[in-house]
Amino acid sequence: SEDLFLEAFERYKVDLKSYARSLLPDWQAVDEVLQESSIVMWSKFGQLSSIDGFLPWAKTILRFEALRLRRKYARDRHVFSDELFELLYKEEAEDQLEPEQNAMEKCLHGISDANQKLLLAPYSKNQAVTEIASKSGRTVNSLYKLMGRLRLKLRKCIEQSLSLGF
Repeated sequence: SEDLFLEAFERYKVDLKSYARSLLPDWQAVDEVLQESSIVMWSKFGQLSSIDGFLPWAKTILRFEALRLRRKYARDRHVFSDELFELLYKEEAEDQLEPEQNAMEKCLHGISDANQKLLLAPYSKNQAVTEIASKSGRTVNSLYKLMGRLRLKLRKCIEQSLSLGF
């Protein structure tokens, strides 16, 4: 757990520092918030469901720590208002999702129509896997295995697309 946290934190430290700088007025504040955020992240690391979600999770914690620190700077005229701060946060979050959405759409098109329907069925129609299995003539176990393989293929394609910058 400790090694996993340290590896993820070091991997995204530059991204977190850049994000903090977009929220705070100076580098001293960035360093302070990054330090405080890392303590909170470490204490809550067990709550993270998947290491793949580390960066958005860490940014959320960093954002709250930045808000806390901003209260100290509230009287400085060079600090953004809370409204502008929230607007910048929302725009950054939207910008971050766009490449991931594009990669997912591209990768879904690389999967056959039948497998796309199978992969998306549990999310789109609130169907139970047992229902889908009986309709497709498969056992529940074989359906789970197929869906696992399809999800893995989709995830690898998305990761590859994102690493190539598409």
